[in-house]
Amino acid sequence: MITDGFIYIAVLVALAALMVGIESKFSSNRFFKFIPGIVLIYIGAALLQTIGLFDNEATESSYVAVKDALLPAMLMLMLLKCDIRSIIKLGPRMLGGYFVAVISIIIGFTVVYLIFNQLYAADTWRAFGALAGSWTGGSANMVALQDILQVPENIFGYILMMDTINYAVWVMFMFWLVPFAGAFNRWTKADITMIDNEYETNEASSDNQGIEFKHIIYLLGIGLFVSALATLAGDNLPELGDVFSATTWTILIASVVGLVLGQTRLSKIPGALDVSNVMLYIIIALIASHSDFSQIAQAPIYIISGFLIMLVHLIIMLLLGKLFKLDLFTLGIASLANIGGMASAPMLAAAYSKTLIPVGVIMALIGSFLGTYFGMLVGKILEML
Repeated sequence: MITDGFIYIAVLVALAALMVGIESKFSSNRFFKFIPGIVLIYIGAALLQTIGLFDNEATESSYVAVKDALLPAMLMLMLLKCDIRSIIKLGPRMLGGYFVAVISIIIGFTVVYLIFNQLYAADTWRAFGALAGSWTGGSANMVALQDILQVPENIFGYILMMDTINYAVWVMFMFWLVPFAGAFNRWTKADITMIDNEYETNEASSDNQGIEFKHIIYLLGIGLFVSALATLAGDNLPELGDVFSATTWTILIASVVGLVLGQTRLSKIPGALDVSNVMLYIIIALIASHSDFSQIAQAPIYIISGFLIMLVHLIIMLLLGKLFKLDLFTLGIASLANIGGMASAPMLAAAYSKTLIPVGVIMALIGSFLGTYFGMLVGKILEML
């Protein structure tokens, strides 16, 4: 059993590196199209915990120190690529489609939770709040909400499975719909003039161009320094109920700082998403190291719940799409910008036209900033039910 904090962290980082390496080497394998490396990291770390490799009590201080340092830094760096000026260019139609998707997802979580509440493990409302953060933003929001809402590690494993299995099916469904765009738009009587316009933004291609050593050290320095200041400020601000704790304040401050810095020249530093993803993978491994599979028998009800949430989302999107005459591109990108985030929204945009990739990027970035707040809202709604 590992009791040394440094060895504990080293094993988890090495595990994350191993899984990323395997995914990279066998990227063409269909297995990794459905089970991405980040899920293998979670499963691997959870298995190590299940067999008793880690002494959680002895390594708790290392767990808290590393996670609390990386989480605000990760969020801040991800938001460096969020340009408010580009968001404004989307216009009310695209933003309307985005918020239609958000509302439908919130309703889906509420309805499904009401129906199956008695079948869930205790504190599932916390887990669904975290998952709602992912399905209105991305994995980073889910990780942040796991900390804010104090989601038990075992239940967090269930929602990570939901976030993978349900998400994979939904992405395939969205791509399957692309050839039917013409028929759908005629049904809703949508005006597709805007889809033919080119959005002049550079978010889709600038982040990974010419990454150098200096860029990595810049990003690490800025991210960790902001994390330290946000933590200091959060610890000294008053707690407001169960949601606005010191951790909540820390994450909110780091997010706002990231958004503000995203409007400056710092947003042009290449590699922000790569560095933040490294932090994300380490955090996922840390969370998984406090989990095990002792309650895995309860997983099926969570997977079924995920598909039902998406069914409610689909029905509402179709009804509102018809009512407001929205096109399939707008609805599809809005949906994947929420449920899929940066990993899939730009790809779906490219399936319609490569000139529309920036739209998918920008809408996904909106979710990366707002997802945490929507997840908190869902958590609060479910707590009151």
